[in-house]
Amino acid sequence: MADVSGPPAGSEPRRRPIRLAVVDDDPLVRAGLRILVGGSPDIEVVAEAADGAQAVSMAQAHWPDVILMDVRMPRLDGLVATRRIRSRPGAPEIIVLTTFNADEYVLDALRGGACGFLLKDTPPREILAAVRTVAAGAAILSPAVVRRLIDHVADPVAGSRRARARDQVAALTERERDVAVRVGQGLSNAEIAATLGLGVPTVKGHVSRLLAKLGLNNRVQIALVVHDAELL
Repeated sequence: MADVSGPPAGSEPRRRPIRLAVVDDDPLVRAGLRILVGGSPDIEVVAEAADGAQAVSMAQAHWPDVILMDVRMPRLDGLVATRRIRSRPGAPEIIVLTTFNADEYVLDALRGGACGFLLKDTPPREILAAVRTVAAGAAILSPAVVRRLIDHVADPVAGSRRARARDQVAALTERERDVAVRVGQGLSNAEIAATLGLGVPTVKGHVSRLLAKLGLNNRVQIALVVHDAELL
């Protein structure tokens, strides 16, 4: 389902453990994740929260690198919490945890800034790999999964979002659109560089400008705009 093969090639090794926070209203789930992480010297759980409201406060107090965020919680759900946390500069990366691989809330969480999702029954080694991948700056959700989510979830505002996405894309240069489409195809920076005959630093620059121009904060959101604009 998710691409959790590990950090992207060429990423610099981390010099300190990845700071992880766990947000779930079930104390058994939190305990299980804490035990899972306990055997990994490169990851440490620095904070926990039992609902979205606690998650927002916790993120501001501890500033973890990555948050594992449950979706359905009392008081404040993971969707709202994700939007609030990701709206801040330098916010932690967020991986959504869900029971269903086509949960209608997952797509909203991705649009709100989550960098991917994992099923709660994902094998432990894949959860750890996902945390490492996200901490290294990569998304863990393939565009194929995004497409399947979009197709699965009935969306009454799809038309208005399509129009908005097309307006956003119209403001891009031809080269920026080329890069955005290839991000939507799931290509890495190195693969985009090889396809378009560019250097990897140039591609990174285009991706950074895309995020700034489109008002987005990760590659998954670029992929969603590309799909909404029907460029694929």
